[in-house]
Amino acid sequence: MKAYVLHNINEFRLESVEKPILKPDEVLVEVKAAGICGSDIPRIFKTGSYFYPLIPGHEFSGIVVKIGESLDENWLGKRVGVFPLIPCMECIPCQNTQYELCRDYSYLGSRRDGGFAEYVAVPAKNLIELPENVSYEAAAMLEPMAVVVHAMRSIMINRDDKVVVLGLGTIGVLLTMFLKEANINNLLVIGNKDFQKEMALKLGISEEYYYDSRNQKVEEWIKYHTENLGANVFFECVGKNETITTAINCTAPNGIVQLIGNPDSDINFNKNTYWKILRNQLRVKGSWNSSFTNRSDDDWHYVLERLKKGKIDPEQYITHKFSFEELEKGLSIMRDKSEEYIKLMITRY
Repeated sequence: MKAYVLHNINEFRLESVEKPILKPDEVLVEVKAAGICGSDIPRIFKTGSYFYPLIPGHEFSGIVVKIGESLDENWLGKRVGVFPLIPCMECIPCQNTQYELCRDYSYLGSRRDGGFAEYVAVPAKNLIELPENVSYEAAAMLEPMAVVVHAMRSIMINRDDKVVVLGLGTIGVLLTMFLKEANINNLLVIGNKDFQKEMALKLGISEEYYYDSRNQKVEEWIKYHTENLGANVFFECVGKNETITTAINCTAPNGIVQLIGNPDSDINFNKNTYWKILRNQLRVKGSWNSSFTNRSDDDWHYVLERLKKGKIDPEQYITHKFSFEELEKGLSIMRDKSEEYIKLMITRY
């Protein structure tokens, strides 16, 4: 089969490799669509991976074309999305079905071969069957959508809370989409590009409640729109020292700072910022990955149910679509930031 193989930092190329050999509990998924994640860029070009050679790619969907010997044939021919985290099933979080907190997990696309290939071996327990009206492209966005849903659902938000989303990359846009779908009434959104403002307005955010942080008075703007108290819930989707500090400074007493953005560098608080956490009794909370338990109440089923009913439309945020052979073009756009983008997608049909 054809696959994009990472041999070392910045040594990434399309090659012919052997198809995966299935374990008894695995299926072979023929990849139909794969999203490029922001985390793929440092893995391929800067920091490297856990081992080499590696086939990256953890946001993908496809069709089951072969099954392991211990599996029910019902999976054969099914259209599926794929939860990329493979839990150990032995640690205490796994015993509590909190697989996203597994202490010894594997991961498709980073700790084992992933979706930038024609075929991928996937444990059957990591599959979610797709309704007929859910496209492969939408299903390839299940992973980032479940990530933002996990951050949203892991805290209690009242519809009348004052909520801020800071950062309108892929995660911030998808989070805003789900907050709007959940009828959060007082939603303030902050970006730093004209293109991001267009996306926000498309989501139904009025111009009054969108702010361009290039104006450098973001804290004043937030306080103006929150009666000088700050947000009850503040979603930080950037991962930079200055934006996390803004989040802490602009969260109301007894409020929640929900950190989602992957760290861009070391994060250091000055003393005044730390005092803000103490004196305002803030809850500073992290969120990583998503809940996938194969039950109807997990994050993935929450997303899939809304896709099935047409309540959300993530495909409108696919700004670039490439053929499988053009993957490196998409990676270059994200690495060099040569074009404005929200989601870049690779398709194979």
